Amino acid sequence: MRDIWKLLHSPRNLIIFEAAARSKSFTRAAEELSIQQPSVSAAIKQLESALGVHLFVRRHRSVTLTEAGQRLFATASRALNDIEHCAAEIRHTPKDRHVTLNSSTAFSYYWMMPRVHDLRQKHPDIDLRMQISDREPDLDEENISLAIRLGDGNWPGYDAALIANEVIYPVASPQVMHSARNLRSVPNLLHERLIHLEEPIRARPSWRQWFEHHGITNSEVSAGLKLNDYALVLQAAMNGEGFSFGWHHVVCSLIAKGQLAARKEWAWRTGKGFYLVWSKTRVLSEDAVSVREWVLDQARTDRETDDFI
Repeated sequence: MRDIWKLLHSPRNLIIFEAAARSKSFTRAAEELSIQQPSVSAAIKQLESALGVHLFVRRHRSVTLTEAGQRLFATASRALNDIEHCAAEIRHTPKDRHVTLNSSTAFSYYWMMPRVHDLRQKHPDIDLRMQISDREPDLDEENISLAIRLGDGNWPGYDAALIANEVIYPVASPQVMHSARNLRSVPNLLHERLIHLEEPIRARPSWRQWFEHHGITNSEVSAGLKLNDYALVLQAAMNGEGFSFGWHHVVCSLIAKGQLAARKEWAWRTGKGFYLVWSKTRVLSEDAVSVREWVLDQARTDRETDDFI
């Protein structure tokens, strides 16, 4: 985003370009945006100069997109449409009525989504926003109601309640697990293709640490596939790309469905846990309290019925 001014000269030019490309006319774009036609031409020229390409083929009474123009229009129209819808929702949503739950992609997709129907049945009027993030945002600064965090349960300025203990074991597709050679002991896993999670900001356990927990040190861990999002890691594992970490509270449903197979006897209980957190300084709305209690009820039921959690 820091290079957008350099690349586009001005984001205003992108809005003008999208209107001209969609209407196939500089004149109609000017009428739509309530500006003069020369201003449209000037903005397009600035954009073309900044990008170093022609975006339109100009004819006497019409314009058509070049190949570069078509590529930019496809992306710009989609992005501006998303921004327009988001702005409209923000404008018309009563302040503080919605509840935002911040978490990783994998937690939202594999833990929350299968349960959302239950939440809707019990609290049909709650406007829940599941926000995906690869970092740990400031809940007060960004007006976030609730968040999922990995740690020891102690964060300055936040209250926390346990969702699940952190338990990790190897998982793979049933086909890969079946075809793996000589997996009678942990060291033999070193010879299999491993899928690595390397998040850019949040620290997560590595395969090397997992092997060290099992007493295997000074061994070369295979390079394998490296991905920066755990949902992608699980998808790769289900697609047969190799062995990945299985965080039990996330993968247990996939194992039950037969989409993954696991070596639970090689579980590593790290001593940490996944917690629901909320601000100590900002009072939660009634809807946020309802969502908090629902999440904690779901987690409590899981822990009561599953020894791993």
